[in-house]
Amino acid sequence: MNSTRFSLLCSALALLLAGLCPAAFAQAFDTVRLYGAAPDRDGGVVGIAAVVGREYQGSNKRRSGVFPALDYQWRNGFFAGTTNGIGYNFSASPITQYGLRVTADLGRSESRSPALTGLGDVKVRPEFGGFFNYVVTREVFLTSSLRYGSGNDRKGLVLDLGAGYALPLSPSLILGAGVGASLVNQKYMQSYFGVDAAQAVTSNYAVYTPSAGLRDVRANVALTYRVNDKVGVTGAMSLSGLQGNAKDSPIVRRSTSASGVLAVTYAF
Repeated sequence: MNSTRFSLLCSALALLLAGLCPAAFAQAFDTVRLYGAAPDRDGGVVGIAAVVGREYQGSNKRRSGVFPALDYQWRNGFFAGTTNGIGYNFSASPITQYGLRVTADLGRSESRSPALTGLGDVKVRPEFGGFFNYVVTREVFLTSSLRYGSGNDRKGLVLDLGAGYALPLSPSLILGAGVGASLVNQKYMQSYFGVDAAQAVTSNYAVYTPSAGLRDVRANVALTYRVNDKVGVTGAMSLSGLQGNAKDSPIVRRSTSASGVLAVTYAF
């Protein structure tokens, strides 16, 4: 697989398996994809995608929209963009990637759904953390990411773990698949799935204090058609399931959900 083709594939997977749209996918910024560019080269991807997801994680109502994406990495190790955040990759190896980055937890608006009435907004917060990726084979890769700073008290912690697989079915058709899971601390769980005493007064929910643990597990599949060496069209589906105290939250209307994406990407 030549570097341009691999770059296009990873661009599509980054948009679709890492969570392009934070409005539809709670796992935005769950990993870093640096698109397979050689360590001594600059490279990036721009794209646009139509996304169908949920109003919030645990909702039974759908939400859709069209969203742009732009990511770029420099040969000196720095990268920036809408799916990776802003950071630095300390590794010059194509096998391992590790570094530090700043991302954003985009919060949750109370007005997003009647089910959230009385709970107030979860504010947008910067997150600080690190990442480590490992390429097992040309087709298989492992990812991990740690992010801290979400929630109204800025103390939410998220550990994301994932694995992906990419298989060329033909010179122009590529199949991608991935699995992932997120573990969170009690502060994060309280912000997104808990109900404190003040919220119990303004909403219809009883007080609920969840503990730290596994938030959700996910499975994704994507099919990319290469129009040429730079342009690709990708369709993807993602299935996710809330777990543990997140699943038992009174705001959860449906613990499992499906999301879909149709994207066009251009590698440059």
